Amino acid sequence: MAEVREVIADAAGTLGDRLEAELLLVHVLGKPRSWLIAHADDGLGEAEASAFAALVQRRRHGEPVAYITGHRGFWTLELEVTPATLIPRPETELLVELALARMTSRARVVDLGTGSGAIALSIARESPAASVVATDASADALAVAQRNGERHGIRNVRFVQGDWLAPLAGERFDLIVSNPPYIEADDAHLRQGDLRFEPASALASGVDGLDDIRRIVAQARQHLEPGGWLLMEHGWNQGSAVREILSSAGYRDVLTVQDLEQRDRVSGGVWGG
Repeated sequence: MAEVREVIADAAGTLGDRLEAELLLVHVLGKPRSWLIAHADDGLGEAEASAFAALVQRRRHGEPVAYITGHRGFWTLELEVTPATLIPRPETELLVELALARMTSRARVVDLGTGSGAIALSIARESPAASVVATDASADALAVAQRNGERHGIRNVRFVQGDWLAPLAGERFDLIVSNPPYIEADDAHLRQGDLRFEPASALASGVDGLDDIRRIVAQARQHLEPGGWLLMEHGWNQGSAVREILSSAGYRDVLTVQDLEQRDRVSGGVWGG
């Protein structure tokens, strides 16, 4: 019977990543990662070892850990994720941070293309008096977001199916946020790594990757209160282009904020006011 430490070491060697090996093992065992330290010398049962080996092979063939385990941490939430949703990434937390800094406690907020609900639910959790709407064109993704909201008892989010702001005719907001598709349609990265398994509709957007950003910028003008903010995540090399799109559309106070790796990550601007 192999010890826990040995099983992790072998899997880490196979995957080239010890953290991923640990996450897969605790998923099989139903334990927190802290358990691995105190029980490193414990033996692993045959059924557990077999189940773990199967997950390691799935990861070895490229399937994302988040899809294998069915969850991913984001902000202060543990979220269900499925192949119908984009996997939440740490850099997107910057969008949440910037949104919270620009909204009042009772702000009306909409998150476009919510996916797992990561952005909308994080904002709603931090601002329980705010009124948050989460839209997504995918019914399957929206169902995941709704389950995440129910699991965490977050009740100030309304989920609406539809393309960007289309289902919200006549509604106005103090803040619009989005992590839209922004990868170029022919980008080779779409055929590599985890991206191969994520929904293409949540990743790519036209020849230059900016089609959906242009659409959101244009639509948001009819849905923002005077002085309201539009904030969008984008690729590291798109800051200048997104600022130009915003400025040309009439937004003011246009800016780009860099992530922890000093890469352009979020751009936005104010409408009217």
